[in-house]
Amino acid sequence: MSLVLPSELVVERFLPTVRAMLATRLADRGMTQQEIAAELGVTQAAVSKYVSGTGGGDDRFRDDPETVATVDHIADGLAGGELDAYDALAELLSLVRSLEDRGPICELHEDVMPELRGLGCDLCVRGLDPDVRAERDVLANVRTAARTLASIPGMADSVPNVGTNVGMCLPEPRDETDVAAVPGRIYAMGGRIEIPANPEFGASKHVATAILAANDADPSVRGAINVATDDDVLEAAAATGIDPLEFDADYEDRGEHLRNRFEDRGEVPRVAYHRGAFGIEPATYVFGATATDAAELIETVLDVASSS
Repeated sequence: MSLVLPSELVVERFLPTVRAMLATRLADRGMTQQEIAAELGVTQAAVSKYVSGTGGGDDRFRDDPETVATVDHIADGLAGGELDAYDALAELLSLVRSLEDRGPICELHEDVMPELRGLGCDLCVRGLDPDVRAERDVLANVRTAARTLASIPGMADSVPNVGTNVGMCLPEPRDETDVAAVPGRIYAMGGRIEIPANPEFGASKHVATAILAANDADPSVRGAINVATDDDVLEAAAATGIDPLEFDADYEDRGEHLRNRFEDRGEVPRVAYHRGAFGIEPATYVFGATATDAAELIETVLDVASSS
C-alpha cells in the first residue's frame, strides 16, 4: 500500500496550481512580476513561468468552481489592497479544508491511494473518531464479503434472477441508511459473479430489512446475504447443524413478519428461507455476525452441497 498524506498533495499539486492561477490574475490586474513574487513568496523567475503558462499545475483545480472563485477573490483583494497576506492565507486554508471534504484533494488522494475508494473516507475532515472507524470497518467488511462470494465455485448458480446482495449494519442501527450493501445488487453473468460497485450505506432496502429485523432480535447479528432457495443447499445447511427457518413470502411488512418468526423460534437462525409467491422469487437469507461471516457460511454450505 502506498502511504500518501493529503498534505503532500496540497504541496505538490494544489499550491503550484493556485500560485500559477494567482500570478496570472495579478498580472492581469496590473501588478509587476516583482510585486507578484513578493506577494506569493516565490522568485520572479517562477512568476515568469506562471504567467507564460509553463509553470505547471493541475486542471482538476483550475476547473474547480470553488477554487476559481477563491483565487479571483484573493487576486482582487491583493491587487486592490483590501486583503493582506494573512487574509489570503486564511482564504486558502479554508479552501483546502473544503477541497479535502469529498472535493478535488480527496479525489486525488483516492487516485494515489486506491485503498481509500469506497470507504466513504472523511478522515481529513472529521479525524479518526469512533463513528468514522465503524463506518469504514463495515464498508470494508461488505467489500471483502462480496469478493468472497465472487471466488466461491458454483456461486453463480445460487444467485437469484433479481440478483444477490450482501449487507452489514452499524452497531445499534436505526434504519436502512445504517446498513451498507452493494448498489445495484450482485449478478451472475456467464457463470461469473459481477460486483457493479463498491458498497454504500443505504444501497439496499431488501437485505437491510432482513438485517434490521435480525439485529432487533439479536444485536450480535449484523450481516446477511440473500441467495436463491434451493433444496440441496437447505439440506447441506442442515447437514452442518443449521436448522433453516421457513417464513411466508407473500406479506406486506416483511420486517415485522421476520421479527415475529425470530421471536417464535427464540433466536435468529443462520438460514431463513421462503418458497416464493405470485411475482415473488423464492429467496434464502444467510445471516452472520458480519457480512464476511455470512459469506463464509455460504461457501461452507455450497461446498457441502457439491460434495453430496
